[in-house]
Formats: sequence, C-alpha cells, structure tokens
Amino acid sequence: KTRLPGYCVFYDECGRNPLLNNTLIDPIVPCLNYTRAKLVTGDHYKILKQVCPMFDQGESSTYACCTIKQLGSLEKSLTLSKAVLVRCPSCAYNFAHLHCINTCSPNQSQTVKVTRVMNVTEQNRTREAVLGYQAFIGKTFADTSFQSCKNVRIPATIGGYAIATMCGRYGSKLCTPQRWYDFQGDSSNGLAPLDIDFKIIQEGDTTGLPEGVIPYNGVALMCNETTPTGGDVCSCQDCQESCPSVLPPSPVAGPFTLLGTNGYLVISIILLILLILSFVLYLSVSWWVASQKNKKKGIHRGKGKDKDSDKVTEKIIHPSEVTCAETNSLAAQAYLSSQFRIWGTIMASYPLTVLLLSLIVVAVLSVGLKDIKLTTDPVELWSAPNSRARQEKEFHDTYFDPFYRTNQVILTAPGRKSHIYDSLLFGPQNFSGIMSKELIIELLELQTRIQFWSDDLNRTASLKDVCFAPLNPNNPSLTDCAVNSLPQYFQNTFIKKNCNQHHITDLGMSCMADYGAPVFPFLAVGGYEGKRLLEPLAEAFILTFSLNNYARSDPKFKVAMQWEKEFLKIVQEYQKDPKNSFTFAYMAERSLEDEINRTTAEDIPIFMISYAVIFVYIAVALGEHSSWKRLLVDSKFLVGLGGILVVACSVLASMGFYSWIGIPSSLVILQVVPFLVLAVGADNIFIFVLEYQRDVRRPHETREEQIGRVLGNVAPSMLLCSLSESVCFFLGALSTMPAVKSFALYAALAVLMDFALQMTAFVALLSLDARRQDNNRCELLCCIKVSKQRPKKPNKGFLMPFMKKYYAPVLLHRYTRIIIVVFIFMFCGALFLMMNVKVGLDQELAMPQDSYMLTYFQYLNKYFEVGVPVYFVTKKGFNFTSVEGMNAVCSSVGCDQFSLTQKIQYATNYPERSYVAIPANSWVDDFIDWLNPQSKCCRLYTNGPNVGHFCPANESGLICAKRCLARPDNDTVRPTVAQFNRYLPDFLTNRPDLQCSKGFVFGLGAYDKAVVRDESGEIIASRFMAYHTPLTNSQEFTAALKMARELADKITQGMRLVPGTSPDFEVFPYTITYVFYEQYLTIVNEGLFNISLCLLPTFVVCCLLLGLDLRSGLLNLLTIVMIVVDTVGVMTLWSIDYNAVALINLVTAVGISVEFVSHMTRSFALSTKPTRVERAIEATAKMGSAVFAGVAMTNLPGIIVLAFAKAQLIQIFFFRLNLVITLLGMAHGLIFLPVVLSYFGTYIIFLWVLYV
Repeated sequence: KTRLPGYCVFYDECGRNPLLNNTLIDPIVPCLNYTRAKLVTGDHYKILKQVCPMFDQGESSTYACCTIKQLGSLEKSLTLSKAVLVRCPSCAYNFAHLHCINTCSPNQSQTVKVTRVMNVTEQNRTREAVLGYQAFIGKTFADTSFQSCKNVRIPATIGGYAIATMCGRYGSKLCTPQRWYDFQGDSSNGLAPLDIDFKIIQEGDTTGLPEGVIPYNGVALMCNETTPTGGDVCSCQDCQESCPSVLPPSPVAGPFTLLGTNGYLVISIILLILLILSFVLYLSVSWWVASQKNKKKGIHRGKGKDKDSDKVTEKIIHPSEVTCAETNSLAAQAYLSSQFRIWGTIMASYPLTVLLLSLIVVAVLSVGLKDIKLTTDPVELWSAPNSRARQEKEFHDTYFDPFYRTNQVILTAPGRKSHIYDSLLFGPQNFSGIMSKELIIELLELQTRIQFWSDDLNRTASLKDVCFAPLNPNNPSLTDCAVNSLPQYFQNTFIKKNCNQHHITDLGMSCMADYGAPVFPFLAVGGYEGKRLLEPLAEAFILTFSLNNYARSDPKFKVAMQWEKEFLKIVQEYQKDPKNSFTFAYMAERSLEDEINRTTAEDIPIFMISYAVIFVYIAVALGEHSSWKRLLVDSKFLVGLGGILVVACSVLASMGFYSWIGIPSSLVILQVVPFLVLAVGADNIFIFVLEYQRDVRRPHETREEQIGRVLGNVAPSMLLCSLSESVCFFLGALSTMPAVKSFALYAALAVLMDFALQMTAFVALLSLDARRQDNNRCELLCCIKVSKQRPKKPNKGFLMPFMKKYYAPVLLHRYTRIIIVVFIFMFCGALFLMMNVKVGLDQELAMPQDSYMLTYFQYLNKYFEVGVPVYFVTKKGFNFTSVEGMNAVCSSVGCDQFSLTQKIQYATNYPERSYVAIPANSWVDDFIDWLNPQSKCCRLYTNGPNVGHFCPANESGLICAKRCLARPDNDTVRPTVAQFNRYLPDFLTNRPDLQCSKGFVFGLGAYDKAVVRDESGEIIASRFMAYHTPLTNSQEFTAALKMARELADKITQGMRLVPGTSPDFEVFPYTITYVFYEQYLTIVNEGLFNISLCLLPTFVVCCLLLGLDLRSGLLNLLTIVMIVVDTVGVMTLWSIDYNAVALINLVTAVGISVEFVSHMTRSFALSTKPTRVERAIEATAKMGSAVFAGVAMTNLPGIIVLAFAKAQLIQIFFFRLNLVITLLGMAHGLIFLPVVLSYFGTYIIFLWVLYV
C-alpha cells in the first residue's frame, strides 16, 4: 500500500503474543490495520500528552496511531525501562520519543515496515496481529538519543551504568546505538511485546530503503538540555556535558632536586665535603697551636709505670690546669666507686641470703604471669585506641555491622587450551580455557561441599548457620547466603537446568545471584581488564563466601571459625587431588592469624637454639683456661648459667609486674626483650667477670673485699649503661603506638631488673664461684679438688693482650686514624639512603615463605580489577530530609554539582591520584528514584485492608493504583520532610523485586544497614560505598588512606555550608585496612620523636655520671646517632622497610649502641694516661675487649641462628636488622669511637690529686 503521511500500519490491540511466555509484562501486540491516524480528544488526548508529549499539537489538532489501550500498554512498558533512566530527564524523554514514534506516530506508515503477522484470537475474535516490524531511524536522532543515555548511572550498582542493563551482553563499554536498539527490539528481553528490527539510516542514504519510507529524524535532546515538559538538565554524574569545569588534582610532587639532580644526594655530598674540610682544618689548627705552645712553654715529663707495669710518660701538671669539670668528674666517680665497693662487699659476704631474697622478689613479681594477656590482634598492637582510625572504626562498627568475614578462592586453568565459540552476537570468539561448562559446574560443586558437626550448635552445621544473608538475616537458607561466583549469574542452577553457553540469556536467569543481589563482574571473574563480563580473555574464577563477623564472645563465632577451618581443609584436599582441573589460591578470614601462629610455633625451636648457642658461648668465654688440669676449676659454666638466669628472671619479673597492673604483652615483646636484656646483661657480666679475673687480690684483702673493690671499679659503668637504656625505654613509652609503648615499658623495667639482679644475685653467685675456685674445687663436681694451684698473676686472657699489643696501636697510629674519613663517608651516605627508605609493611612479609597465603596475595594482585570497598560515613548533624540536604548528597537531576556523591565521582576521573576506582552508591539517589512516580516502585494500596499503606511492586496495579508522590512539573522529584520520614522505612525494608526495574538494587540488602536513625527518626549515621583501585603494597594503601581523607574533608566542608548543618558534622572514609595503615602517615615523625627521646637520656646520664663531662656526653651521643643513621641507611640497601617493627628494633639499637659506646667513653674519660692516643689505646684494650666479648660475640651467634627461621618477619627484622645493628655498633664502638676520642676526647689529669 502507498506510504502516505497521516497513515498507520497497525492500530489497536489484538491480544497477547502467542510466541512469548514468562515476560515481565503482558506481551500485547497491535492489530495490522492500514488506516488514517485518528484525532485524539478528551481522556485520549490527556493520556497521549502525558505518555508521548512530543505529539501534542493541541486537543483539536493532535492525531495518533494508537488507542487509549495501546497508550496504557506503552506507558507500562516505558515505566519499567524509564525507571533506570529517569535520573536524566532528557534521556528518559528521548527513550519515550523513540517508542512513541513507533507506536503512535501519525506518520507511522512512513517509518515502520511490518515483517511478521499472525492470526490472534482474543475473546472469541480472531484478528491479524503484528509480531514483528522494521523501524527506520535517522542516524542523527539515534546517535543523539544514545549519547544522552550512555552515561546515566545506577548508584546502587556501585558505578554501574543504566545502559549496561539495556544492551545485552555487550555491557556499557561495548554498547553502541545499534546494539542498544537491537536489545530494545529483542522480544526475549522480557519487555518488548514483539520483535522490532531497528534500522539506523545515514542521512541522505536511500540504499535498501523500501519505497515511500522516510527514516524518522526528529529532534533528540542532548543530556544537558531541558525537556519540553520542563525537565531539568541531567546532572554531571549522568551527563559529561553538564559537568562544571573542575581543576585536575595538582600533580604529584616530584623528587626533591638541587642543581638538576637528587637534592638529598647534593646535600649529602656538600655535608661530606664540609665535614672532611672541618676535620682537616681542626687537625691543622691543633698541630699549629700545639707546636706554638711547646715552643713557648716546653714540656716537662717524668717517667713511671702504671698499675699494669707499663711504662708511661707522666705529664707534670700545675694545679691551675685542673678544671672544675675534671674535678667534678673524678669526684663523682670516686663517690660511686666507694658506694658500690661497700655494696659489693656486703653482697659477696652473704651470698646465700642474697640469692634467696632475690629469688623471692623475682617469684613474687613473676606470679603476675598467671594473669598475662598476650595481644595478637593486629588492631590492638599497631593502632592506638585514641587514634583517628580506631575511633572511626569504633563508630562504624557501633552503628553498622562489622565488615563481614571473607573467605575466597581464586581459580585458574592455565593448562587448558582456549576454544572458539561462534556467538550469534559477537561472532567467533577465542575463549580462554577457564571459560567452559565443566569447570563452572566443578566450581559450583566445590562451593556446596562444606558441612560439619558443631558442638556449639549440637547439630550438623553448614554455611547457612554463619553466612551473611542480606535479604534474610534471621532465618537464612543456603540460597540466601551471600556467595559471589560465576554460577551466581545463573542462580547456581547449572546442574538442574543443564544450561550451556548458548542460553545464558534465558529469561529465567536475571544475572542476579540467588541471594537477591546483582553479581558484579569484578567479584565473579578476574583478569578481564575491565572489559565486558564474559570477556574471552578472563583468566580466573573468583569464589567468595561472606560470613557474619560475630563478636568473639558469641557462640557462633566458634562455629564460623570451625566453618572456615573445614573450608580450608576441603580446599586443601581439593588442591591435592590430581583429578582437579584448577590451579588456585585461597584464603579464609582466619588465615592470617593461623599462619602467624603456625610460624611462631615452628620458629620457637630456632629461638631456643639461638639462646642455647649464646649460653654455650658465655660459659666458654668466661672461663680462664690457664691450664688443662684446672679446666673444670677455672671454667665459668655455672656463672654463665647464672648470668642467663639473671636475664631470664629480669624478663619474667618485668612481664609479671606489668601483668599484675594489666598491661598486655605481645609476641614482639617475647622475641625482642630477651635479646635486648641478654645483650645488656651479657656485656655487664663480661665486664665484671673479666675485671675480676684480671685483678690481683691485695695484701690482707679478703675475697669479699676484692669482689667489692672490683665491683666499685666497674659498677658505675654498668650503671651508666643500664640507667641510660632504662630511661631511654621509659621515655619511649610515650609513643602512641601500643606495640611500641608496651615494648618500651617491658624493656625499661627488664633492664632495671637486670641491673638490680646483677648487683645482688650475680655478685653473690660470683662470690660462691670464687670461693669454689679458691678451694680448687671442680665446677659441677664440687667434692673433687685438683692439686694444680691457681696462678698468682692476673689472667688477662687472649683478647685483651691482642688488642693492646696489636689492634689498638695499629688502629690509633697517626696514619691509620684517617679511617675516621670512612665513617664520615658512611654517615653522609646513610643520610642520603635514609631519605629513600621505604615506609610500610607489606602483608606478605607477615607470612612464612611456605604459606599458601603468599600465592593468594599474588593472585589477588594479578586478577582483581578493583580494590577494597571504601565507605564514606556521615555522622550526626546533617539534615537529609530538607531539599538542600538531599541536593548536597545526591548526584541525579537537580542535585548540586559538588555534592557528596558528585565529588566522589570527580575523584574517580583521576584514579591514579585519588585511588578511587568506582563511584559511590547512594541511598539518597535511589530513594529519590524509588519515589519517582514514573516508576511503579512506590505505590499505595487503594483497595483492601491496607488502604493508604505502602504497596510492593509485585502487587497488582488494580489494588495499588496510587503513586506515593505526584509527578512534579520539572521531573525533579524531592519529597517533603513528612514524605521523606514516612517512606524512608518502606524503602529500606523493601525486598528487591524485578517488577520495580531498579528494585533489585533498592532497599533491603542494599541499604537497610546503610542508614541508622534514632528513636525520633533523625539520621545519625549513614554510609556511601565506593571501591578503591587495586592496592598492592603498603605505600599504595597508605596513599589511598591519605587521599580518601582529603576527599572526605572536602565533602565535610561543603556539607557544613548547607543550612541547618551542625558545625561538628563530619564525613570520614572507612575501610578495614585503614586501621593498619594509618600508622604509616605519622610513623616517620613518631620514629624521630621516639628515637630522640631515647637519645636524650644517653647524653644526660652520661654527663651526670661522669660529673657534668659535656664533651664525653656529646661524643657518646654523636656515635650513637651515627649508628642509628647508618642502620637506617643499610635498611634501604638491604630492602628492610621502615615500620613499627623496625622502629622497635631501632629503639633497641639505641640501647645496644649504649653498650658499645658508653663503656668505652667512660673508660677513656677515667684513664690516667697523659695523651689522648694513649688513653684511647688503654680504653680499647681493656674495655674494648670486654665489649667485644660481651656484646658483639654474645649477639652474633644467636642472631645468625635466626637466619634459619621460617617467618619472613624474623628473617628480615630480627636477623637482618639485628645483624646490621650489631655489626655497625661493633664498628663504631671499636673503631670509630677510639679514633674520635683520640682526637677530641676529654682530659682528666693524672697527677691532679697530688695538689688537692
């Protein structure tokens, strides 16, 4: 028939399409009827104006090719689709425009060609119905309509696009105008009542056009245009053209540069040059001053011998040369020595009584161990209770449920060949080997195997007893459990329906999980690199079980732990099965704690061996070994054992005391404190015992008096080190980090207790051993005496003579002392390296090297397309019920361009800076859309007993004919305060339903726990969920936290400008990782503060105990600072990250450095040799040998054993770092410090006493 303007090709309704079943709406098809368009008047006109306003020419001039019934069916169909598009009025208008043209256009015959008809009988009347037609559309209209809709979002789908639900398997990224229209015309989509073949025709192209057809090319609206019905422009989130000009974030600050190169390197080089020049200048000036002084005054010297019978040159001193500081220094030493001499004599005189009293004190304190609490929770260890992250976590967990427990399997099939699948839509596709039916079925079987007997429930338990079930939390079935996997796209019905890849779009499968939520691609498959869901290159299946995070006191917590144990057991058995087709990684919520506990238990023998090696060394090294006949007499096995027991008792007493007062311990304390106290204690033991062995009893002096005199000589040095370390650690307890604070407290008291027991119990033990040795009795076999008498000469051993004769003279020769330049170079180099040390602790390092968690972390970083979810949480004080309040939060039409959700959207435009990958969902946006009268989501009962109450979308329209809100003139829906408060509870409890097009993301399950209201109905907490980008290391996690907080602060500032907002209102970001990584935002400053506090007492105590000797104190401090700086520099070279564990070791390094340095400094200061070089040689020979034997050689064997530990944390932070600390401490204490003292050490004059 001739295609003329004003003619229809179909008109009126003929009944249901006989070819379609199980559709979302009745598939009513039109009757074939070539007739003139009808004039519409009255109600017909009003409905047409409402549904298809673009045809309105006035009531007397409007023609259409549709009846009232057709308009009703069209409106019903449009309602379901427009509900997801209504956020953008111009998009919804264009969408309606297209279908109105096909259904009601008065020129229908010119744009539509019928392709299929069939006789349909309805109410005993048979008519010819249209079951398919071609619709011809101009390309400009088609493209403009598509562009207006392609960016419209569905907030609850976490950044998802509405177009993704309307373009079939192409999704949003591969959707085109043609594919969009093809899906709309596909009768299998549940909405189209018949098949429509859309033909998009380029303007001017008539190729293949039927005669008389004129492609429709009306005016389509851009998304930033208002609609003829008064609709506002679309928001920025739904329309890029509506976005304001937003400045991109400032570029990342580049590395610090000077002169075009690394600034820290330049500064280090300049500092190196200045220090070397200063040193050379000092030497030159000193030489010139000394030569001039010698010429003028001459040098008067006498000859003599020291107490070791060594010839020395004695400098004749005038009283005026004795300074006040020197007088004070020696006076202080004399006083301390006399007091310790008296104390030592008393302790040695009553050894058994002293040992008994010491044992009682230790026992009383150690009883507190019965109440010891071992902190294993990482949150309690590394996050301060009053820290921002902890407070935010407490707020979140108080008002919302704690983050659910995650149990996950990531499966790949690398050995399977890819295969070609000839897709009707995509054509031949090369699918990866993992995309196969049998593997998907195998995955489904794996997720249904876990059942076990629960003693707590007294019955067989399964997933449903502990799972997170968002839609049915009180009495969930297995299908209510939140299990995310690829089979959930088919509601886990692969086995029952025996589906295959050719039928994945069967209408019965809604691409929602059987527990009622949408399945997001990034939670179901991995490695598809952001492309469409079933991307042929997807490399991994992801299976995630979400369990409720019960409190530890809840009986179901044990059930959840047991379920996870069975989960791990089954997965591990499955992994070992040679028949399985997967290569996979897995984890349970309990895995981290399990693996840490496992490796701790496995490494206990390593620590025991380490202590055993140290004990054997001490026992052997303390012996005199003057003759093999006296080997059992002169050995110090029991003394060494006693020294170890003194260390153990001091640690036990410290732990017991703090357990009494309720300060918990940790594994870090158990591992580090004994090592620290052993280093301090062994050093003091060696100094004391070696001094006693080198001493000769004076005439008429008793053994007890000799022990007291020897103690008087060395105890001030022991006091200097112990007091410095103890005060250092007590000040370290000012740290805000719980693990560092508790470690510092335990270490401080343990060092004090160690010193106290050395001054009491160990003195008594040495007295008993000396009595045995004097009587020539064998050790362990005390009844046996030997005839060989003890030599009269003091036993200097091997080390002291070697250092005195060879090492010290060579080190302090005028030419070799230039080695100080090497240490200056090391210090400057370490300063440069220190600026490049990595801050953080990657979670992989907490795992042993054979842990399955390491494979899981690798898979996680490789296959996951997004990172952890991040919530933007609002606190009390914001009025969500006002129009201004809603506009300040939402992102749909009419919302502020810088609202909460819009600012998050802007952040996702720069994911590499913001670390936000996907925009936040928004209950405010979806609540507004749910209320929109253009959808059927919010209706009221008009019949029955519930008249006036909320009516779910699955109820018939006959009894629910009234919308909750009237349609606004400008299509911008905003409820009044009363309407907001009335319908919000209905929205939050509305069970998802496909009858409400966006119902599957509304209400219950999606938002019921996202909004918290008090008794008055005020919203006191709410949250908006987005997703971070994939975060792979500590630096990225820390940066993500920092950027999220900056974003939240900007949101807070904007929302506080809304009238009625409380001035203390706040928005903060929260995710489960923030509480662990917050420490890295401040750990550098925290470390500088703690280490500075530790350095302070080393200077102050040294000055005080040396009689206000500032120079010795400064040299002491300088050397310790260099050790710490060099240690951090080596950390950079040896890939040791700076974190809380490293900080604890650096604090320990200060304590150990005190042992290497302070004894030497004091020995030099009190030496009576006339020149600095001679005094440095004496201090190096006497005290250096004891320090080397007591600290370096005590630590090194035990540290080396730790290299065999399985735990990477122990290998890195206990073996590597402690080895570095010990070697650098030894180098600085035995090489650098003697040389520095030989240049800059203080003078304490030998013969000044003669003049006093």
